[in-house]
Amino acid sequence: MSADSPSWSSETQSQTSKLIEKSKESPFVPIGMTGFAAIVGLGLYKLRTRKDTKMSVHLIHTRVAAQACVVGAMTFGVLYSMYKEYVVKPKETNLSK
Repeated sequence: MSADSPSWSSETQSQTSKLIEKSKESPFVPIGMTGFAAIVGLGLYKLRTRKDTKMSVHLIHTRVAAQACVVGAMTFGVLYSMYKEYVVKPKETNLSK
């Protein structure tokens, strides 16, 4: 199967459209993914200039920072969805009555 076949491109497009659709539903997922990638990239860049720090300590700090970014994005995402569900929706139902 070549890369130019229609099934491959339609499969990729459907996955891309699913990702875009999910991003619109919960915008903090791509923010968490981007933050994770940025922190890992920064950690790899700083790996060269770590001076006297042990490799294991540097990797642990990088891992903790990346996890904190993802957990923070998940927390804000849950808070945002709760805000939409419990604060915005009741106001809309009261306005429609």
